[in-house]
Amino acid sequence: MEKSKNILIVAGEASGDLHASNLVRAIKNIHPQISFFGLGGTELKKEGVNLYFNIVDLAVVGFFEVLKNLKKFREIFHGLLKEVDKVKPDLAILVDYPGFNLRLAGELKKRGIPIIYYISPQVWAWNEKRIETIRKLIDRLLVIFKFEELLYKKYNVPVSFVGHPLLDIAKPRVSKEELFREFGLNLNNRTFALLPGSREKEVKILLPIMLDTAGLIYKHLGPDIQFLILRSPAVKEDLFNKILGRYAECSVSSKGIFGMPTPRHKLPAYLVSGRTYDGLSSSDFALVASGTATLETAILGIPIVILYKVSFLTWLYLKMCIRIPYIGLVNVVKGEKFIAEFIQYNAKPRKIADYIVKILKDKQKLSQIQEGLSSVTASLGEKGASAQAAQIIVDFLKEK
Repeated sequence: MEKSKNILIVAGEASGDLHASNLVRAIKNIHPQISFFGLGGTELKKEGVNLYFNIVDLAVVGFFEVLKNLKKFREIFHGLLKEVDKVKPDLAILVDYPGFNLRLAGELKKRGIPIIYYISPQVWAWNEKRIETIRKLIDRLLVIFKFEELLYKKYNVPVSFVGHPLLDIAKPRVSKEELFREFGLNLNNRTFALLPGSREKEVKILLPIMLDTAGLIYKHLGPDIQFLILRSPAVKEDLFNKILGRYAECSVSSKGIFGMPTPRHKLPAYLVSGRTYDGLSSSDFALVASGTATLETAILGIPIVILYKVSFLTWLYLKMCIRIPYIGLVNVVKGEKFIAEFIQYNAKPRKIADYIVKILKDKQKLSQIQEGLSSVTASLGEKGASAQAAQIIVDFLKEK
């Protein structure tokens, strides 16, 4: 490239912010003079991206929750367009976040700005009619699932499968022995991980369900078990402590034990912040909010159950829109429901706990789950997704 380029990048949620930050780093490794501005979160900021607004802090779940924040989203949208008109970027990279990014793509197209979309909108789950919109607006699509590449090629969309970025990310930094020593855990105890999500609304709804489930599991299988509550950095620790406080007879800390709702049992549970892969890889089983975390557990080979619950109105909207028979990404990628899903009205602690206790006693079923997780991981492609995507982007810029 003869001159330095300026790229607009937009990522609206915690996972997108992480993948976008790794992409920015990979692009700078190839061409250090490229500069970035746009919307994202703390991970993009760490990579030197000039953020117009930290939109990740505004992440909400569900159609009706978005409506409540519509005025703020509009302000951010139009404010960003003013910034675009002033800066006149050479390229826009849109990362996931389709509700916002596809609308933004329409405005960028009018301005003649080339667009690369990284991490495709999940049209296979919602509405394949969106593919025609994508074909008209997007210059190049970089997808992270092989089946997505096959789908888009049917519609003549310029698409490349780059592999899943989690293959480079989902790995522990410390050994199980080191983590357990740090938190005073027993190496001989069976360990369960609780992952209630990366959004505040998810944690408010799902963490109490997970804690009630954990209490029932402990009652059935204790006392030689323990629980790790894995907090995403995108959700404030105060919220976790507030929820845990409702279950506690004693004070809650990141290395403490809190009591069960009934005073007869105390649950050995430990709040682990920003250490998802350390906690997951050290666990024997996990309760996971539907989403990217299901793939992380697959890569790390941890058996799971999936649970999810949203507001009643959002659930009605989702029921009308979702076109696939299951929502867990591991099940979608595998093409069959090999991991149990406890969704909405089925997300009941007693039902979940009974299933987990039964599964843990069935070695054949556990082996089948492990084989399924290995199959999902193998289908995610090769490592180096960020580097491969970065090279495609830099080559694209050279052609412009």
